[in-house]
Amino acid sequence: MTGERIKYMFGRRKSSRTGEKEHNYDKSTEKPVLRCSICTGEQVAGFQDLKTGVFHEVCLIRNEKELEDFKNDYGLDFIEKIY
Repeated sequence: MTGERIKYMFGRRKSSRTGEKEHNYDKSTEKPVLRCSICTGEQVAGFQDLKTGVFHEVCLIRNEKELEDFKNDYGLDFIEKIY
């Protein structure tokens, strides 16, 4: 699935891991977060705006390797979980 795009319900599109950065992370205005669903266990990695709280999705996390790849792509040591 490398480089492919996956279509989800309601026409929303999420990209699979491509090995490329899809977002320009600015430490002064955003923080890295892992948004987790309590019901389904789905995890989405992305960045949350510090002023508005708006979440920008970057990728769906299905396993530990994908989480490590996300952290390596953006040079992160820690990702806060939000529910």
